[in-house]
Amino acid sequence: MARRQIVRIDEELCNGCGRCVTPCVEGAIEIVDGKARVVDEVLCDGAGFCLSVCPTGALSIEVRDAPDFDPEAAERRATERGKTYIAQTCFACGASEDRAVLLPCRAHGESLWVCSRCLPRLIHG
Repeated sequence: MARRQIVRIDEELCNGCGRCVTPCVEGAIEIVDGKARVVDEVLCDGAGFCLSVCPTGALSIEVRDAPDFDPEAAERRATERGKTYIAQTCFACGASEDRAVLLPCRAHGESLWVCSRCLPRLIHG
């Protein structure tokens, strides 16, 4: 267990719409009893793609003690759900987070990662 970023869901604000489930490829978020819930903390990578789609502002990122993110468990979970878990790499050049700073972005309905080297090309065409 280590201090790290993880998604927090305010049950009072959550309306159960489920919009946060789709961008969470890792499968950490599900609707349970009409509310969004982080069902397994090892599946939450703390990237926060789910935050921007929440219409009520129920989701936030907090830094606290939590089990380490488990990419293998996330891959298994994604496969079980018929999705493909994509390790965190730049969608433009393929650089991994151990070689470059990666930033989340959204394009054409997809949640993607872009490295700081490729970001200017996206901004300036």
